[in-house]
Amino acid sequence: MTVIHTLGFPRMGANRELKFALERHWRGEISADALEAVGSELRARHWQVQREAGLDFVTVGDFAWYDHVANHIQLLGCEPVRFGFDDTQTPLARYFTLARGVAREDGISGEGKPALEMTKWFDTNYHYLVPEFTAQTSFSLADERLFAEVAQAQALGHPVKAVLLGPLSFLWLGKEKTAGLDRLSLLDKLLPVYGQILARLKAQGVQWVQMDEPILGLDLPAQWRQAFEPAYATLATSKATLLLATYFSPLQENLGMACRLPVQGLHIDGIRAPGEIATVADWLPAHKVLSLGIIDGRNIWRSDLDAALQTLRPLHEARGENLWLAPSCSLLHVPFSLAGESRLDEELRSWMAFAVEKLSELRVLKQALAGDVAADSALAASRAAIQSRRDSQRVNNPAVAQRLAALPADADRRRSPFAARQAAQRKRFALPLLPTTTIGSFPQTPEIRAARAAFRRNALSAADYEAAMQKEIAHAVAKQESLGIDVLVHGEAERNDMVEYFGEQLAGFCFTGNGWVQSYGSRCVKPPIVFGDVSRPQPMTVAWSRYAQSLSKKPVKGMLTGPITILQWSFVRDDQPRAITAKQIALAIRDEVCDLEKAGIGIIQIDEPAIREGLPLRREVWRDYLAWATFAFRLSACGVADDTQIHTHMCYSEFNDILPEIAAMDADVITIETSRSDMELLHAFGAFQYPNEIGPGVYDIHSPRVPSVEEIERLLKKALETIPVGNLWVNPDCGLKTRGWPETEAALRNMVAAAQALRKTVA
Repeated sequence: MTVIHTLGFPRMGANRELKFALERHWRGEISADALEAVGSELRARHWQVQREAGLDFVTVGDFAWYDHVANHIQLLGCEPVRFGFDDTQTPLARYFTLARGVAREDGISGEGKPALEMTKWFDTNYHYLVPEFTAQTSFSLADERLFAEVAQAQALGHPVKAVLLGPLSFLWLGKEKTAGLDRLSLLDKLLPVYGQILARLKAQGVQWVQMDEPILGLDLPAQWRQAFEPAYATLATSKATLLLATYFSPLQENLGMACRLPVQGLHIDGIRAPGEIATVADWLPAHKVLSLGIIDGRNIWRSDLDAALQTLRPLHEARGENLWLAPSCSLLHVPFSLAGESRLDEELRSWMAFAVEKLSELRVLKQALAGDVAADSALAASRAAIQSRRDSQRVNNPAVAQRLAALPADADRRRSPFAARQAAQRKRFALPLLPTTTIGSFPQTPEIRAARAAFRRNALSAADYEAAMQKEIAHAVAKQESLGIDVLVHGEAERNDMVEYFGEQLAGFCFTGNGWVQSYGSRCVKPPIVFGDVSRPQPMTVAWSRYAQSLSKKPVKGMLTGPITILQWSFVRDDQPRAITAKQIALAIRDEVCDLEKAGIGIIQIDEPAIREGLPLRREVWRDYLAWATFAFRLSACGVADDTQIHTHMCYSEFNDILPEIAAMDADVITIETSRSDMELLHAFGAFQYPNEIGPGVYDIHSPRVPSVEEIERLLKKALETIPVGNLWVNPDCGLKTRGWPETEAALRNMVAAAQALRKTVA
């Protein structure tokens, strides 16, 4: 009988129970024991969902309080020594220190401890905490949580498949903190600890251990590729039954090696690499399990089960019970369930499958392969839904296609080169050296959230809601004026999310009521769904920006989300190339940019934090993506006069290898996250001689700690070693919506003071 399983499952709960418990614990409202109880209940509930869906194993080890890579930092005993942990601190307290840092003792003074750097998990919008490695890094089996969770699942009567991030991927995803260190050199010290973990799991009666090695889908240096076979030969001595799992990308040159590794099974991503299915089936020895990721774990569209069965039937005939079925990757990247999604109309809802429904699709495929008539009605429903989507008149808008086809050849070009624009902008705005600004959002207070919620349920009139938001905007503008910030923002009080807010006002989008997906820690996003052609029926932000600008003589930035970020952070239609959808979104944003300029807004920020995230994992297809992605940004931004200043913002990404393309976006000012890396990201911008203006973030907004004036000055002086003073801006790493007003004011006050002090020395 074909085995069905999942590589991972959403952690937050059907109603974000984990998010709310975490935040209550961080506020000191519930104890660690109470938080542990919530985690235990969620795990039990999610395992039961998996079993009721017919899965042959429950997956244990995919649960995390903040991030699964952070779990491994503790499990493998390599917490950085810079945190100075001692025996008085519990593992949970240390874990949250790694993730969130330590605030200054009184919230304002004292040194505190900055959190681990955070970056994107491959090409997803999920973030992981970056392990830090030094020449002194050692490893040990240092945490019991995984084994306790296995015991919990077994006590509930579940057959267990444990999951670990593989040793080579763990090292690859980390960062050297000692000059000249090659983190691959730590592998020999790391493997014995993995061996101990595998031996413990085997002794506990774990039937399979899933070893995630997603870096096998990357262009690996030769020494990393060559390390896999000896490493897994060492792990094989543990006698654990191993399923090597890859996802997100084709294996390509790593395919033969993956098939040869001394493991009992191999999982491949049949959605991202459909062309490799037949080759892997031929090359993988018949006695090994082939786990095929046949259900899309990254998108929310219902699977074409008939097409899947056409792929599966010959494989099933050839491999029998050694063919397993699974989603392509962990279901962490999709919402929990369609149950209760009353906001979706029935037609749109019928086209979709979230995590729980994807498990049901696996069960139907298993039944169909076994010849079970119980699958017939589900297959018929799938067939009808697929046909309904193909035939729907709601998907295509001929006017959108006609507008794209009619674009002039220079639609993505500014009227003048940067030097001329810079002169015009300096004359218009007369900003000081080291101008200060923020990235856009200010704290989303309980009052803001309450007003928005009341408006959504029709308990607050449109006029009263507008008045409430104007009050919050006035408050944000006044605070910035009092702090002495040079370029203001309106604070985005009216926005629930930087993508959802725009998607709600664009044609071709639809929305869920509870389709939350974890981004990091307790941070969840509710991605819009792009089901059809995109256009902008009416202005989206102009009234709010015009009102904010009326309150100050200083420039107030218009704040927009860029086309690639809207694309990346949405669930996107899969019936046309993503490049076309990106250009449709870009035209809609272009209309908004032009309307903001007409309303007197002279500085407009188009955030594109997801440009790097969207980069394909294989370099051979980078050029095509970067060409249409940067075109889409320029298309959105290039309809304005020279003295209108275009900003963009990017965060938590490595830029070194795409700096020419970032420069080709031709934004007048780019702001980036650099504080967690201690300005290391700027080295690449300096070496490249980045031509336009740049604002490296001077403090980490994801940590509650408040940086001192001296700390910010030190970072700015490091920045000045690389960036000409006339091109340097001063700003936080990212938006401030998740922070509270007291820490926000304290941090910004110190930021402004540092900039003002430094102006005196560089004038």
